Amino acid sequence: MSQGKGGRKNRGQHHNKDKINVGDNGREVLESIDENNPVISQFRVYAADLDAKHDRYERIFKVNRDVAIESKRIIFLLHTIDKESKRDIVLAGAKLRLDSVAKKLFRDIALELDGQDAYQFHRAYRAGLEEYVEALTFYEYLENGGCTRDWTKLEEALTYYTTVKPSESSSETIDLEEKPVTKMTRMLVTPTDYIMGMADLTGELMRKCINNLAVGDISSCYHTCNFVRQMYIAFLGYTSACSHEMNKKVFTLKQSLAKMEKTCYTIKVRGSEIPKHMLADVAIRGTAEDYTTEDDEGYQGF
Repeated sequence: MSQGKGGRKNRGQHHNKDKINVGDNGREVLESIDENNPVISQFRVYAADLDAKHDRYERIFKVNRDVAIESKRIIFLLHTIDKESKRDIVLAGAKLRLDSVAKKLFRDIALELDGQDAYQFHRAYRAGLEEYVEALTFYEYLENGGCTRDWTKLEEALTYYTTVKPSESSSETIDLEEKPVTKMTRMLVTPTDYIMGMADLTGELMRKCINNLAVGDISSCYHTCNFVRQMYIAFLGYTSACSHEMNKKVFTLKQSLAKMEKTCYTIKVRGSEIPKHMLADVAIRGTAEDYTTEDDEGYQGF
C-alpha cells in the first residue's frame, strides 16, 4: 500500500517535458540519435505543431469561460425585471453587454480560429456559445415575446471584417493603386449549438413564470407556458435521431414544462380562493413534489 501511495504522490513529477527520465539503455539510445536525421527532424516539427495546437485550445477555452460567466450575469440581470418601469433600462443594459461579448470575446475566438480547422477547437468554446445563446434568446423573449432570430442570424452577427493594408517591401516597387483588402473571419456556429442553447432557455422561462406569479402578473404565466409548450412540441420532432446529451436537455425541458403547467393549473383552479400574494408560495410547494415521468404521445426517446 505504501508503494502505491508513494507512486501517486510522485506521479506529477514525470510530466516535465524538458526532463526525460530514462534508464541506462535508453540514455545510450538518446545519445546515439542523429539530430540531422530527416525522420527525427520531421517528428520535431510534429511536436511543435501539437504544442501550438494545445496552446491555441487553451487560449480559446479561457475566453470560453469568460463568455459563459458574462452570459450568466446577463441572465441574472434580465431576471431583475419585476416592474414595467425597470423593463427598458434593464433590456438596454443587457443589450449593451450582449453586443460587447459578441464584439470582443467572440472576436478573440474567431481570430484564433482564423486559418484553422474550427471543428478541432469546437469543444473548447461550445459551452460558452450555448450559454450565450441562452442569454440572447432570453433577452429576445423579454423584448418581443418570442425568439425571432435563427442560427444563421447569430452566425452573421459573429462574422468580423478587418481591413488589411497591402504588404510593403523595400525590395519591391509598391503599387500606389493597390487598395486595402477586407479580410473576413467568423465563428463556427452549428445549428445544434443554437438548439442546445434554446433548450436551456426553458429553465429560465420557468423561473420567469414563477417570478411573474410572485408579482401578480398572471397573464404572463399563461403566455410563457404556451410558448414553452410549443418549444417542447418542436423538440419532440427534432430528437428522433440525436445525441444522448440532447435527450437529457429535452427531458429537463419536459420537467420545466410540467412545473409551469402545474403552476397555471393552480392559478386557474385555486386562484379565486388564494390571495395573490400567496399564489407563488402555493405554486412553488406544488411543483416541488417528485416529478414522475410518463410516456408522452408514445415518444420513447428518453
